[in-house]
Amino acid sequence: MVKTIVLVGMMGSGKSSIGRQISKKTGLCYIDIDEEIEKKTKSKIKDIFKKKGEVYFRNIEEIICKKFINGEKKIVSIGGGAFMNKNIRAIISKVGKSFWIDVNRDILFNRLRKSKNLRPLLDYSNLKKSIDDIIKQRKSTYAKADVKIKVYKTNKENIANKIIKLL
Repeated sequence: MVKTIVLVGMMGSGKSSIGRQISKKTGLCYIDIDEEIEKKTKSKIKDIFKKKGEVYFRNIEEIICKKFINGEKKIVSIGGGAFMNKNIRAIISKVGKSFWIDVNRDILFNRLRKSKNLRPLLDYSNLKKSIDDIIKQRKSTYAKADVKIKVYKTNKENIANKIIKLL
């Protein structure tokens, strides 16, 4: 029985692109939690962090995650820090199946340095160290996901196909 499929992992790991691919191939609805937060607040995430702070953002993030991670058959990608929240992990554990998109640092670095979407937790003046620090903080929590998908190449379609097979 397919539950809510939740994609977790570092910013820049491709969760949104992979989620859209899975949706396209399966016909399941796709929800991007970051996009839903921006819709609800009518603000970009970087602006929420800047104007109201990370605590405010994390509270909104938890509310939105609870709304969409509800056991219905769909694909949901959550922000890189959302899985760090034990309440969000508990909801996922109860009504969903989590897939950790584990991308190596070099791929993350290349994606994030080229991205037009600036991430509020990154120090772009020392991007590699910033990425390493966040990975170090989050890796043991990401490892609590139901399934780990190790990404060595950047072909999102193959990753989506792998997840679909695992369902």
